[in-house]
Amino acid sequence: MFSLLLALLIGEKMVHVFEYHGKHYLYDTGSGSLHECDEKTARYMKGDVTSLTDAEIKEILSDVEGLKKEGLLYAEEVKTYPFKSTEVKALCLHICHDCNLRCKYCFADEGAYHAAREMMSLETAKAAIDFLLKNSGSRKVLEVDFFGGEPLMNFEVVKQTVYYAKEEAAKLGKRFLFTTTTNGLLLTDEIIEFFNEEMENVVLSLDGRKEIHDEVRKTVNGKGSFDAVIEKIKKFVRARGDKHYYVRGTFTAKNLDFSKDVLFLADNGFDSLSVEPVVTEIPDLQIKEEHLPIIEREYELLCDEYLRREEKGEGFNFFHFNVDLEGGPCLQKRVSACGAGNEYFSVVPNGDIYPCHQFAGDDKWKMGNVKEGVLDQDIRLQFATSCLFTRKKCDGCFAKFICSGGCNANNYHYNGDINDPYEMTCAMMKKRIECAMHILAERKCRQSGEN
Repeated sequence: MFSLLLALLIGEKMVHVFEYHGKHYLYDTGSGSLHECDEKTARYMKGDVTSLTDAEIKEILSDVEGLKKEGLLYAEEVKTYPFKSTEVKALCLHICHDCNLRCKYCFADEGAYHAAREMMSLETAKAAIDFLLKNSGSRKVLEVDFFGGEPLMNFEVVKQTVYYAKEEAAKLGKRFLFTTTTNGLLLTDEIIEFFNEEMENVVLSLDGRKEIHDEVRKTVNGKGSFDAVIEKIKKFVRARGDKHYYVRGTFTAKNLDFSKDVLFLADNGFDSLSVEPVVTEIPDLQIKEEHLPIIEREYELLCDEYLRREEKGEGFNFFHFNVDLEGGPCLQKRVSACGAGNEYFSVVPNGDIYPCHQFAGDDKWKMGNVKEGVLDQDIRLQFATSCLFTRKKCDGCFAKFICSGGCNANNYHYNGDINDPYEMTCAMMKKRIECAMHILAERKCRQSGEN
């Protein structure tokens, strides 16, 4: 009787049941609500009624029905296809297709993108800014990310492009937010001052412990680059004050114990961090399915230490543990997937346009050139019509409204289709989200205890 009632309550709605260090949680995908429950409730919600009495089942169902009436459990999942604007909001400018490092795992062919090493001219950069302004419609805030290779090898063009963009935007009542991604090797006092005046965000590449960083992030002459960049990056962060930055690392099969690298970075004074799994097919670096149990355990170790440090007042920001279940992006943004190829584009040094930096250099995805200002509408349509609901693998996934269906480029490069999520990324994403939910629950417990 009670099992039938539960089945009627569930219908097509989804509740994810999971356990973390003896604590049991229910996450309702329709409402985005997270509930802590006891072990018996968790077992029952998974369909296991072993050793449960009728009285216990009745009590569980009463609680479930109460949450259901409040719209906090088994809530309807809204399946509204998103409206995607045709206004362009952001460009990634490949200001330099060259690099002063030769990182083993670089998806960009060590900065060259499988083509000639070259710099973007100021003329082309200005044409890209003009293209963005012309196609931005009613948008008042536009974004430009200076990318490479290594952007600081072409710093003068970065600087002049910023000044040009600000001047032209002001004429139209618009403004720009600028970001730069750099390996830090060329940071100087002048560049630090400029970044702190002009950059909304700066992403600095540093993989963690010296031996880990030096194994894969080598200079042109084959030496490790850790000693050459660590003090420069520290100096930048000290000067940055309360402005946005990220120290971004990459972990590979060579450092599956990457929680140590995250904590190493935190211990060195970096409080805004992201350490990402490598995307590569190089055999000794590639993340493989057999590595997943180790990686999941590492996320748990990091989660536990993250909470411990936070409770001691020594917390830091780890990008992958940032999940907002109460606010965050609206449903339209959650289901839209990435804006690449429709609202966001990548521009390489000769002005050619691609859906994003990870498609750059692939002729199949070339969409036009900023000097001509015309986009390939067939390619754009592929991205404009792609969303969470065109990614069928996502239908039964609890994380779908948080991850939005994964990275277009990863999906394409591994599965040949931007709408076919890459399973390895999915597995790691789900574990990170469970850790993030546990962190949210523990914070709530602390707050209620304090009050």
